[in-house]
Amino acid sequence: MRQEHRRPGACRAVRRRVPDADRLVHALYAAGTPETRAIAERFGEDLLHADGTIDRRRLGDLVMSNDEALRELERILDPGVRRAIAERLAETTAAVVVLDAIRLIESGLAAQCDAVWVVVCDRSLQVDRLRSARNLSSEQAALRIAAQRPVEDKLRHATAVITNNTTLDDLKTQIAAAWQATASPFGRGRA
Repeated sequence: MRQEHRRPGACRAVRRRVPDADRLVHALYAAGTPETRAIAERFGEDLLHADGTIDRRRLGDLVMSNDEALRELERILDPGVRRAIAERLAETTAAVVVLDAIRLIESGLAAQCDAVWVVVCDRSLQVDRLRSARNLSSEQAALRIAAQRPVEDKLRHATAVITNNTTLDDLKTQIAAAWQATASPFGRGRA
């Protein structure tokens, strides 16, 4: 599953454990990880907080306005994210698992998925939600969105498209319907 915007609890509509790649990335920013060391080496020690963790906001401001810097950051983080996801998947006995990954397609993880859901919304709503969730300016939010793969590109990989322009209940209804269609071949169609 690929999600443009998270709404707390939305994936719980299908009551499945959801490895969240964004949270896994945050763990890679912890003090002393190989990724944190590589980021500090490449982008500067001044991106480290006093406790040795990465200042994600400053790093984001740096890479979101520089395509090459963003690609370098992705090259540093992607192997660790793939490894962490593989570990979580190895721990589960579930027949169907939902993977929430902002870079599912770009990282190559989509090739390992039986289905790819793309969640889309109007651009202005996307900016507003990102501003609110991350306490960003409109310009910072727009830069982060512009750094993502174009929606049209993502839609070519989609087995389901969910439009997230209205209420949480509507989103949950769409997710439940997509879940039914996706999971029923595995005998797990009921949410």
